[in-house]
Amino acid sequence: MPFKSLLNRLLEDIPGALGAIIIDWEGEAVDHVARMDDYDIKVFGAHQGIILNLLRDSMQRVDCGELEEVLIRTGENKTLIAPLTVDYFLVLTLGPQSIATRAASRMRHCVEELRPEFEF
Repeated sequence: MPFKSLLNRLLEDIPGALGAIIIDWEGEAVDHVARMDDYDIKVFGAHQGIILNLLRDSMQRVDCGELEEVLIRTGENKTLIAPLTVDYFLVLTLGPQSIATRAASRMRHCVEELRPEFEF
């Protein structure tokens, strides 16, 4: 599975990207690449799964369709979360200089490339 090469390319294509990680339904890392501490990206990714699941639940209650992506902006960083399947998702962490719209576009392409790898 070409996870590492796709994640590396994602980080290389986005100036200021700090890390990309694929997480499973239990919050475990499937694969990751990072310009930050490995432990930090894994813990951060697992916590983004909690956010994703809460948002999915809320969206189901109001019947507004499937969640496609999430952008979280803080004072310092930005985080993009995108489901790959019901059980797997991709998290991209960006530094303050990153352009979120460019990163989101690039992440969408990466998600399209990753999804077939998760169809069993």
